[in-house]
Amino acid sequence: MSERLVSASRRGLLIGAGAAVMVPPLPHARALGSHPVAPTPHGPVRGFVDQALQTFLGIPYGADTGPRRFASPVAPTPWATPFEAFAYGPSAPQRAADAGAMSEDCLRLNVWAPVDAGPPKPVIVYIHGGAYSNGSGSSPLTDGTRLARRHGLVVVTLNHRLNALGYAYLARLAADQGLAGFEDSGNLGQLDLVLALQWVRDAIAGFGGDPSRVTLIGQSGGGAKIATLMAMPQARGLFHRVMTMSGQQVTASGPLNATRRAEAWLDALDLRPTDIRRLRSLPVEQLVEATRAEDPVLGGGLYFGPVMDDRVLTRHPFYPDAPPLSADIPMIIGNTREETLAFLGNDPANQGLTWDSLPARLTPAQLRIDVAPEQVIAFYRDLYPQMSPDEVLIRATTAGRSWRAAVIEAEERARQGRPAHVYQLDWPARLPNGRTGAFHTSDIPLVFDTLAAEGSGAIGPEAQGMADIMGAMVARYAATGDPNGGSLPDWTPYSLQRRETLMLDRPPRMENDPRGAERAWFARIPYIQPGT
Repeated sequence: MSERLVSASRRGLLIGAGAAVMVPPLPHARALGSHPVAPTPHGPVRGFVDQALQTFLGIPYGADTGPRRFASPVAPTPWATPFEAFAYGPSAPQRAADAGAMSEDCLRLNVWAPVDAGPPKPVIVYIHGGAYSNGSGSSPLTDGTRLARRHGLVVVTLNHRLNALGYAYLARLAADQGLAGFEDSGNLGQLDLVLALQWVRDAIAGFGGDPSRVTLIGQSGGGAKIATLMAMPQARGLFHRVMTMSGQQVTASGPLNATRRAEAWLDALDLRPTDIRRLRSLPVEQLVEATRAEDPVLGGGLYFGPVMDDRVLTRHPFYPDAPPLSADIPMIIGNTREETLAFLGNDPANQGLTWDSLPARLTPAQLRIDVAPEQVIAFYRDLYPQMSPDEVLIRATTAGRSWRAAVIEAEERARQGRPAHVYQLDWPARLPNGRTGAFHTSDIPLVFDTLAAEGSGAIGPEAQGMADIMGAMVARYAATGDPNGGSLPDWTPYSLQRRETLMLDRPPRMENDPRGAERAWFARIPYIQPGT
């Protein structure tokens, strides 16, 4: 690969697009020097080879969403000249400062595939986190190079619409004005994912992948998106196993609250419901900036996420039970022991707390439950007398905000008779300020073996060994649907009787009902999915 192309791919620049003419598909990837060409449903794509790995970046799987803002995604216009897939495509428009180049022409994906021919390889499709508002499939932490090369996998990452552009529910407001074309607006990001998975089904064999062995992996918001896909009929048959990492979706937004959020967003734009047409012509930066408006349900910034609209999503993902639609799909549900250390641990206001100052930090917004903080503190002080106030803050908010929902999903799969494998990452990483713990996102570099990437937090001589364990676990799961083997203990699925959980540490071990007292205490309080 030339220095120009290497430099461009690292900067995330877009190079070339080719002509819009249909050509017969190529039978398989073929080498042209160090630039292999592979077929796709829309035209050939040219990638590059680096250390026995084919890489294709920024492939369009859908058309530019800008001209069709708030409408369901469609396939891109076909092309004849090979699309030069040498650089990441744009990220979805968002408020995140580190997302790189952004555009409504964001329906792009990336493929890493071993060069060797051999039999078709298992496929990993990774869906990025960032809730439903931020993030990108182009993060250095999720570069698929080492995961694909070391474990013989085809790895796909992707971008899709986010925040108001992907999840603002305008259907009811538009119907009141007699406007068509907004019917699916509350779930466009999910429909983008369906279109990407259809691309994988139709194209991945040309990259050496096996379309009958597609595993979805998602962290945080990516896991929540996967849980939602599991309840969507449009996604049926497009994936065969799932692994959610610190990301759950028990319930979706209802149309009432979703409409209230849309109205608050319109108000921030100084628009009335009768002005909905103008949303299609306003600058995209203005639309994204208006998502800073206060959420009328939760407070804080506006929440946008999947909506139970009785069109795209006809039921809640994991309420009142696990979705029967995906009962036959193997599932891994994972969490990290100190999830909220990633959000709260870098804030100086949350360090050096005393028992007197702690209650003010345990707000309903932090705990995601309406319970007196004094009750929470008394419970934890009795259960873990050795913990400091700082540690109680992280442990309690982790339970209330994230871990509790993972337990609910695991329980529902067990009741369904199709139990999931459940893990908790205990192996600690380090924040920039030096605090250590198994925090939110710390399992990403262990799965992708991107230990040296910015933001990984992976430290110490045992980091590579931990990445070896998790990468091999994912590879076995993608190949067979069973993660067992290697250096893992016998990882039995989660039952309501024993609550079997793999504790990922050095060495890994099994525990029954870890943190059982916390689980039982929080189970007394009704759970409401954040954002509903």
